[in-house]
Amino acid sequence: MKLIIEILLMGLAMLLGSYLVPGVQIDGFGTAIIAAVLIALANATIGFILRLLTFPINFLTLGLMSFIITVLMILLVDSMMSGFNTSGFFAAAFLAIVVAVIKALFGTIAGTDND
Repeated sequence: MKLIIEILLMGLAMLLGSYLVPGVQIDGFGTAIIAAVLIALANATIGFILRLLTFPINFLTLGLMSFIITVLMILLVDSMMSGFNTSGFFAAAFLAIVVAVIKALFGTIAGTDND
């Protein structure tokens, strides 16, 4: 049940992010949920491998490389989906920041435990 709620909240965060970030367009809530799941899967697979390979650079840049990899995963999902579009790297980067802030607010409001 918690997983379903997390997926729905991530979809809502993506949809809200698309309204707040210029250059990002999502066709609807269903598309936002699919995009959120695909981004999470891309981060868990391809992103994990890239983070392992770029660990020294990530360490030296204090995590900036992980953020860039997350943005690249958003751009990858953008190229795979027709209902989710970003206008480029900076729009995807701003979307990643906005979605992270919205998810943090949801976590604070809901009082979710990370058990």
